[in-house]
Amino acid sequence: MATLAVDASLFNTEDNTLDDPGFDVINHALDELDRAKPRYDMLFNYYNGQQAIGNRVLRSAQAKNAKVMVNHAKYITDMNVGFMTGNPIKYVAAKGKSIDPILEEMDGMGIQKHDTELEKDLSVFGVGYEVLYLEQKAESTEDVENEGQPRLIQIKAECIDPRGVIMVTDDTVEHKPLFAIYAQEKHNLAGSPNGWLVVVYTKTQTITYRTRMSKHVDAASVKTVQPNYFGNVPVIEYRNNEERQGDFEQEISLIDAYNTIQSDRVVDKESFVDALLIFYGFGVDEEDAAQIKNGFINNAPSKDEGASAEWLTKTLDESQLELLSKSIEDDIHKTSFVPNMNDEKFMGNTSGEAMKYKLFGLLNLLATKSRYFVEGLRKRLDLMQSILNFGASQCDASGCDIKITPNIPANLSETVQNIVQADSHIPREITYSWLPDIDD
Repeated sequence: MATLAVDASLFNTEDNTLDDPGFDVINHALDELDRAKPRYDMLFNYYNGQQAIGNRVLRSAQAKNAKVMVNHAKYITDMNVGFMTGNPIKYVAAKGKSIDPILEEMDGMGIQKHDTELEKDLSVFGVGYEVLYLEQKAESTEDVENEGQPRLIQIKAECIDPRGVIMVTDDTVEHKPLFAIYAQEKHNLAGSPNGWLVVVYTKTQTITYRTRMSKHVDAASVKTVQPNYFGNVPVIEYRNNEERQGDFEQEISLIDAYNTIQSDRVVDKESFVDALLIFYGFGVDEEDAAQIKNGFINNAPSKDEGASAEWLTKTLDESQLELLSKSIEDDIHKTSFVPNMNDEKFMGNTSGEAMKYKLFGLLNLLATKSRYFVEGLRKRLDLMQSILNFGASQCDASGCDIKITPNIPANLSETVQNIVQADSHIPREITYSWLPDIDD
């Protein structure tokens, strides 16, 4: 995992403070990031279809080597992302408080698309990172020409590839963020490596180093410093679960086994097609061989003369292979809690309540994922609140209710019926929120 816990009391020297970490601390964190990168690369490759079956080498160079890849990893991730973020996340301010300025800013960000990308990182890597920053935009063309006119400030949020970021926390049980480091390799116009851009996000400033050779920073690195107005580290770490594991990470051995079986089945079929034709009691020349391809031989000896021919084929027990293949695929869906939606059990006429029982395992998984996701969303609200309250906006996100509604098939007629039956018993402001398309 790309998280480093350190003793915060060590940052008390002139050359090493929490506002400006020293070179040794930064380089040590970058080394930790390098150690985590192979695992991240493996998970990234599995999602994108570059799996172990593609590197399969058989003992015999002459043997057929089919490489069939069925991308269960992508299926598991895409289904989880759709279930988690298919419906907009709902934010309801606590009684007597307002979060309208925050909601307006998030609408301008295109937050639904951003949350989908963030959940994808969580599903693949087990962690996700986002950075909040400020962007100045002119209100009109005249504002650009006249520097004296006010400019609009927008809050922006972007996902960071977990393979390039590490969060440094204290070593207490709370693991409070001290600063975050983002490293990006740079290239020249010819595509050759041209050093690294290393950005350190602290609670008070953003420090950028530009190296020309290695990733490590030193006194020769070009350093720029900008203030950070968020009042805390503007990089938020989201966790997929307590172990920071991806949704398909524990199924990789099953995915490899399934791909191997499917590849071997293709090889067996190809071997069956390329079977040897054996002749008994006579031989064939090149002319006869050409005739065999057309399905007959002129002047071929008869059975009475002791001649015969038969195919030498490998015996295939297709039923046993199919049973093993289905067993492994069932294990993939069972252990990942992501059902096979193409299964006959998922019929189009199933009621919404019956569908929930079929998706019970997935709903339990999403409940766990949602708790960790909401923890990160609260940090996002706190950071946005700090910036907005610098101006005229007065918002308070404390106690805000964050609700993630799983995107599962719903029976709208049942929902409407429940709303009607609850009328005069439950306030309509609550019952109308049961409708799937209501996010306010």
